[in-house]
Amino acid sequence: MYPGVALRQGDAWIFLDCAVAVSPIGRAAPGSTLGCSTSVRFTRAESTVATRRDSPVACCSPPEITNVQFEEVKYTDGRCKAIGFRMVTRLRAMATCRRIRSFHWLLCLGWLFVMVPAPSYSANTTQTTSVLKLSEDRAVKDFIRFINATDVVEAKYKLSIEYLCSEPSTVGVEVLVSTDVKIGVTVYRKKWKCKKRLNTFSNRTLWVKFPNIMLYRPDNLIKHSIVINNVILRAWIINTNRAASENREATFYEQAIARTYKLLKTFSPFERPYKDHKHCLQWDTEKIEAIKEKHIPQCLLENDVVELLCFPFALTGLSYGITKRLKNFNNLEMELTGKQLLNNPRFTISIWIYVLKACKRHLCGILHQINEKQKYGTPLLFLTSNGNIHFQMTLSSGKSVAGLSNFKVVLRRWCRLDLTMQGRHMTLTVSYGEKLQARENAVYTFPGDVHHNVLAGYFVLGGSNYVQSFEGFIGPVKFYRVMGPKGEKISNPLVITHNVDKHIDRYYRKCKHINLLIIKYLKSLGLLKTIEKRTRNNDYYLQLLNGSKDDDGNKCPARPWGKRTEKRYKALFDLLQTMASDPLIDATHLPNLPSILNKVGEKLYWKTMEKLTGADGIKQIGHHISSLIEASCCGYYKAAYLLGVIFETGLGVEVQSSKGMLYSLVAAQGNDRLALLHLGYKHDQGIDGYPLDYGVSYGYYINIAQRTVKDRHDFDVEQAFVEHVRLMDDSVLQRQTKENEDFFLWLRYQAKHGDAFAQQKLARMLYWGQQGITRDVQRAMKWYSRSAMELKHPASMFEYGLFLIKGQGVKKNTELGLRLITEAASKGITEAINALGWYYETHQKDYVKAAEYWKEAVKRGNLDAFHNLGVLYESGTYPGKPQKNVTEAFPYYYKAGFGGHLESLVRCSFFWNTGNFEYIPHNPKQAVLWARYVAEQNGFLGYNMRRALDAYLQNSWNEALLYFLITAETGIELSQTNVAYLCEERTELKNSCADFTWRYYKLSTFQQNVHPFVLVKMGDFYYYGHKSHEKDIEQSIEMYTSAALLNYSQAFYNLGSLAEEGLHIPQSVSDLLNLNTRNQFTNFTLQQELYERCITVDVEEAFIPCSIALLRVHLKTMWIHTDTPVLLYTAISMLLSTLICFAMKRYWDFTGAAFPAGDWPDLQLQQWSSTEVPSRSGRCLTGVAVWSSGVLGLPILTVELWSAELPAAGGADLNIAESWDPVAESRQC
Repeated sequence: MYPGVALRQGDAWIFLDCAVAVSPIGRAAPGSTLGCSTSVRFTRAESTVATRRDSPVACCSPPEITNVQFEEVKYTDGRCKAIGFRMVTRLRAMATCRRIRSFHWLLCLGWLFVMVPAPSYSANTTQTTSVLKLSEDRAVKDFIRFINATDVVEAKYKLSIEYLCSEPSTVGVEVLVSTDVKIGVTVYRKKWKCKKRLNTFSNRTLWVKFPNIMLYRPDNLIKHSIVINNVILRAWIINTNRAASENREATFYEQAIARTYKLLKTFSPFERPYKDHKHCLQWDTEKIEAIKEKHIPQCLLENDVVELLCFPFALTGLSYGITKRLKNFNNLEMELTGKQLLNNPRFTISIWIYVLKACKRHLCGILHQINEKQKYGTPLLFLTSNGNIHFQMTLSSGKSVAGLSNFKVVLRRWCRLDLTMQGRHMTLTVSYGEKLQARENAVYTFPGDVHHNVLAGYFVLGGSNYVQSFEGFIGPVKFYRVMGPKGEKISNPLVITHNVDKHIDRYYRKCKHINLLIIKYLKSLGLLKTIEKRTRNNDYYLQLLNGSKDDDGNKCPARPWGKRTEKRYKALFDLLQTMASDPLIDATHLPNLPSILNKVGEKLYWKTMEKLTGADGIKQIGHHISSLIEASCCGYYKAAYLLGVIFETGLGVEVQSSKGMLYSLVAAQGNDRLALLHLGYKHDQGIDGYPLDYGVSYGYYINIAQRTVKDRHDFDVEQAFVEHVRLMDDSVLQRQTKENEDFFLWLRYQAKHGDAFAQQKLARMLYWGQQGITRDVQRAMKWYSRSAMELKHPASMFEYGLFLIKGQGVKKNTELGLRLITEAASKGITEAINALGWYYETHQKDYVKAAEYWKEAVKRGNLDAFHNLGVLYESGTYPGKPQKNVTEAFPYYYKAGFGGHLESLVRCSFFWNTGNFEYIPHNPKQAVLWARYVAEQNGFLGYNMRRALDAYLQNSWNEALLYFLITAETGIELSQTNVAYLCEERTELKNSCADFTWRYYKLSTFQQNVHPFVLVKMGDFYYYGHKSHEKDIEQSIEMYTSAALLNYSQAFYNLGSLAEEGLHIPQSVSDLLNLNTRNQFTNFTLQQELYERCITVDVEEAFIPCSIALLRVHLKTMWIHTDTPVLLYTAISMLLSTLICFAMKRYWDFTGAAFPAGDWPDLQLQQWSSTEVPSRSGRCLTGVAVWSSGVLGLPILTVELWSAELPAAGGADLNIAESWDPVAESRQC
């Protein structure tokens, strides 16, 4: 039923307050009624009017109605609607009144007057006259209308009003304005009495005055000009007695006996003129206003389409995905439109997906919104275990309504999901292929208004903390925020850089063929039935098993694949034949088909790696590509990542970016840690064809970051601590050892003889796999036990006690562990105090006591305690504060994370990435930075870095290059520098990695922790030119300056050399380096200052070269400004100094010749002592070894082995300290 229906005669509308039953097809329904003082019934053929006997218009017959149509009219503000009838009528002038009684002639005249054309209140009308239902004992005589009123708001608005009053009344006129902020604001009102000239037409002229902010552009006096959405001019007549009884003027119009209104047009602020204020302005103000008048402001050009994702993202089936937070529109009109559609949404989301396997859980995430209350918002799209699409929306009432599509998503095929909302109506469409064939639809109408606020919360593509993702790829994704197009109007083609989508499709088709070959081989061994029973829960592999049964044809059952296929996949079949007798291929050892395929891929990968790390392996790498592809198809994703590295870097092959992207995505989808790091790094930097996208980068990094924390509790043999060893640093290389080398043997000797420090150092090296030692947790526990139980070493007591409580590497013994930790805490070990809090929180659930211990540990600066207090606040378990409070927790997480606490780094990055918590800003770049730091501490990455370093120390250059390259592509600055250095220094590798030196030195310069050596090296390349790269002096100076800011002496020396050559050093460089040459900035003073700084920053290494250079500068200055005798005296002095230095060098050379290399006298360890000394930051232990000569019998060599602060164990959630470098920490003692 629709109130306020208007009858239209020709181009005129007559509005009646009535109610109409509307048929759904847009025509007048037979038998529908129009309710007013007269009831009208419409029929299809002929319309008649049945009137009440006491009706005041009973004398008149209605016009003959030949056609009736509905017409829907929307007001300009988009909120109001009117339904009208369009009627084609034939009127016969006076014949409409068939019976005219003498006492009713006025009423008939009134009826004819009403039939005069009058405009309506709609988008294309100007005026409406409404008649209320009056009492039965009075006639309708009151009337009011506008005469010659203009349609546009203007400064001098003349308004003429014609009206008629049948009784004493009040006539009112007002103007209502609606803006973005308020609706129905009265800007003009005028009222007067109508009591003298009753039953007579009257006219009155008014001058309506509008506010300046509606009429003019802002200027010196009009500071603001507002955007007007609607302007309504309306007038009414109300009975005087009723007006007196009404308390609010706002109800006058609704209670009026006659009323009219008119919609006025207004210009946007940019189209309005400037007002002539007729004031004399100052000359400067007048000039500024003249400039403003010439400027033409333009509305911000903005599209409502948001590209949430433009490149495929690999989904692993875990709780990781892409987080996207939308911003407000810059265009105010679009922002207003979005606000008006909160409960009447118009949007479309178009998503490309490639599903590899059926969802393993009840629901897998495709797209969902998390609102500001950390709950699901609108919309949600999940994939069910059956392949259907689960959709869900939140109504304005707060309830959620969900449904299920009637179609299923096809596996291993690109498809596009289009979700369109139009108010309550939803359309979900799935289309397949690049040309969008085989389209299927699901249509649903929700029972209430749908609430959709894109600014409240964030969107997630894939998985999150609330739901896990499907397995496959997602992207590109587009979001139409306010338009909501359908079908062909949606523009989201499957166009991806380097056609990666097509490569993905081809790769998995090829892998299906390879998997079928392996299955046929297993069938020839008689294992198919056994494997089929164990593979019931995997639809894809069951499909492969079933597909292999009907594909044999007439071939030999023993070799159903054919000779040509066997020749093509020779390496694979050779391996299968080798494994035929291996019990690992037996189904009794491997539970299902995926495990068998993975084992085949693993063996094939390592067999290929043996060939690649050989003498000419890299040169022959092109011959082994097929073997790596077969290994990756078997599910061993290390092979896929290696392929990605090979094709992206051009190692032994031509650079093929498309294949590099393909295999990197495949490996990341298989959850390979290095591949995830690789993609996170590439999207963080936006290099090598990958788009810059912090949301995508964070999605990869957070996966590895969270797993890094978990991996530290997993004693996998393929993990090692990430150590920062640079190949150009000889001192660090010399500290690397093996269990059969002197340093480790000597350390073990001291440990066996009761040295507590040596025992603890040995235990940590074995536990974490440091300094080249293979990780061995069991042996580490033995040394921890001896140090803690026998020698009562406080730090060892804490660490060993913690292992006992957790049962890590040793049999669990909570009582003994608690006793050891308590005793360590009593001896001042801060980490032990924190551990006591952890024990009471975890085992005793005593949060009060736990908080007390943690507060005490926080006072002593313990990072674990900061993190643990943050956990209490976030979980709502802090004593006395039962409510969850992320705002209180964040400062504790931030302090712990800033100090390097891994779990706090992860939590802070999550808060920054979502931006969904109070007082925590949305900062995706910072989130990526912190998540990346944690991810780069992963033990699997450290294992590959250790293998590269071991190969380098063993002079296995190909193997070292391969493993350094694998880790360099993950974005590790250390490995990038090592690859460049290795390719530069080793002539054997120059043909294999000719371009790697420039590439990886340059990539290193963009890192946060770049080494100054790299900056100087790139400065040299820019100065001299490098192969195909031309000289660039400006870039060279920039690189040298960046290195000098890191206090690198070589950089100061190089800048001084450039100045000596007469090259211009910009003043900005002197300002950055704080050179004291501003008052006397000459070339000589600049050189002198640079060489002096070269000496001061590194006295040991740079003293001689920088001193000689400084002397050269002084000599040049003297040559210009000094007489000849002085120069001769100076020259003779320099000559004598040089002779003295030469004589000293000869003396030391002669002394060294007394004991040539290999002929040194036997040295015997005479004395070893370790002393604990206090320091500003805690306790330090100094170890000194004294050797004596068996020939001379005198102590000839004293070595200070350690002088470092003793750290106490700590880590994420009370883990042992990850590393301890005595040399680095000795500076604090």
